[in-house]
Amino acid sequence: MPRITTPSDATATERLECWRDAVSRNLAPLEVLPRECADFRASLHAARVGQVQMSVITAEPHSIARTRRHIGSDAPDFFQLTLQLKGQGVLTQRDRQARVGPGELVIYDVRRPFTYDLDQPHSGLVLMFPRAMLQMAERDLARVTATPVSCHDGLGQVVLPFLHGLARQVEHLESRATPRFADNVVDLIGTLLAEHAGADPAAGDEGPGLLTRRILVYMEQRLADPGLNPEGIAAAHRISRRYLYKLLADQGYTVSGWIREQRLARCRRDLADPAMDHLPVGTIGGRWGFPDPAHFSHAFKTAYGVSPREARAARR
Repeated sequence: MPRITTPSDATATERLECWRDAVSRNLAPLEVLPRECADFRASLHAARVGQVQMSVITAEPHSIARTRRHIGSDAPDFFQLTLQLKGQGVLTQRDRQARVGPGELVIYDVRRPFTYDLDQPHSGLVLMFPRAMLQMAERDLARVTATPVSCHDGLGQVVLPFLHGLARQVEHLESRATPRFADNVVDLIGTLLAEHAGADPAAGDEGPGLLTRRILVYMEQRLADPGLNPEGIAAAHRISRRYLYKLLADQGYTVSGWIREQRLARCRRDLADPAMDHLPVGTIGGRWGFPDPAHFSHAFKTAYGVSPREARAARR
């Protein structure tokens, strides 16, 4: 999409209102609060790839606030992640406050109020995506939410150059990238966040949260196996099926429901990928644990309201 900039011939108040509308449309409804800046300027370049909204923001000092009045009961379960490219920001959510500088990132829950104070000229990469894409246990995600994550050591040294490249190429992403690419971006971020959560000395020995994460990773790696079932999953982790069901229920899932949802999401991604157009619809279902084409078509239509063939045709 074209770059959005504050109008040069408008008043300072009008530019702030323009900026509030631009950010609210492309990310989430919020307020823009002025700081001491006589000539506020800002620009936003956004791209939507798959389920991920990617934006590069450059602006003069200001603050943003998402309050309870912006969050309806039907607010989607989305998270935002901001990587500071230049300048510094302070993210506040619930009882946490994260000061984020260049080369650091912070993730926060769009369903909860937050403020982001930017007291100097800055630029940042902002990603917004469904919480489910992270595939993180609630305990691990809670540990890293609204806390600064450095990209100057560990896996961050690999992730940071990648995210910098993403920011430089954002204007080309809608035409070049695919839903699979967006999934890979969030997978990489999730791995970095999991490393950060595991580095917490308060984490102690493996508890239910880390075990759940291991189970989710185990299931994700075997989604293509039509024989994936609760008995095998429980046995592989030396737990009972009852305890397996409890761990997944704590995350809001059933075992079979999680497997079906993830398999269908992979099928939907492949159907939206032009590189997969040479594969018949039934083959794509078979690749992700749906050996019966009729069952695959029925499950897909139940989940998304259209058949696999209709989903592929709509993308074309």
